[in-house]
Amino acid sequence: MNLLTMGKAFCVASALALSAQTAAAEKVLKLGTVGFLGMPIGDAIDQALIPTLEEVSGGKLKIEPHYRKSLCSEQSCGEQANQGLLALWTSSTANFGNFGTALAIFDLPYIFKSIEDADRISSEWLAEKQCQVAAEEAGHVCLTVYSSGGFRQLGNAHGPVHVPTDMEGIKWRVTKSPIEYTLVKNWGAVPVPYDWAQLYQGLQTGVVSGQYVATPWQHVAKLHEVAPYFTEIGGSWSGNQLSIDKRQYDALSDEEKEWLHTAAKAFGQKVQDLDRAWVEAGETEIKKTAKEWYVPTEDELAQWRAGAIDAWLNAKGTYDPATARRVLEEQGMAGFIAQLEDAGAL
Repeated sequence: MNLLTMGKAFCVASALALSAQTAAAEKVLKLGTVGFLGMPIGDAIDQALIPTLEEVSGGKLKIEPHYRKSLCSEQSCGEQANQGLLALWTSSTANFGNFGTALAIFDLPYIFKSIEDADRISSEWLAEKQCQVAAEEAGHVCLTVYSSGGFRQLGNAHGPVHVPTDMEGIKWRVTKSPIEYTLVKNWGAVPVPYDWAQLYQGLQTGVVSGQYVATPWQHVAKLHEVAPYFTEIGGSWSGNQLSIDKRQYDALSDEEKEWLHTAAKAFGQKVQDLDRAWVEAGETEIKKTAKEWYVPTEDELAQWRAGAIDAWLNAKGTYDPATARRVLEEQGMAGFIAQLEDAGAL
């Protein structure tokens, strides 16, 4: 073998060795989500989470996203993370409840007064506080909590609804959520568990006459076409979370953890902005054809909040009363605090 040939062979070997070292230095975190491109969660993963992690890590830590339930659905994503089949996953805060109660406080009706309050308090301290609890309790490190659709609002085909007594006797679609069932029942309506995929037809035919769904999802499903009366009562915030399996998180170096938290923060900020725009766009379109979009007075809202007291009582033990009180106090909700205190929920 002549020197030229030997030199070429050495270069090829060196290149292969360098390539192997580079490949070994890269770590890929598989992510499972029901989100998809074209909605806030999917777009924030694509536009913030993935590029930020690649940028801050110099390509050493990457995310492999699996959208639209292609890998798993919310609860099963968490289970697969436990099994090491994926690392990162998203779900509603309600479905995180299958692994522990740390995020249950986000699902309490009227814990937040507005989207702005929910975003601010979650970002400033509540998400971090509850995620620390989740890491010890649930076996998952919650990286951020965010909204997917803002608040649920009432829509119905029956007629104007201004106060809870206006719902008396009306068949109202509910999910399997005990909180939603309790709310609708306490407001005077007849709770009817009904499949989401059939809801448009159910409202159209009168099998059910009302629903309590986040407004952008009402717009996506075109429910406003068959249920044109709306009441902006808020109440149930559509909380979601991004987590990583704790054992896999603990296996990361301190530097890798820092990279991941930086990317998660960028994701949280991006999804917050996208979600607010999504809510606003959905409500704008609904209001164009709605027969009524009613905003209750503060006295009327007190009546709606009164219907939530039993839901808080039923959830006792899943939330820290002192933390809940702090959240409410920061929003100036003294009246609701008094209602909860009288009932023994705080």
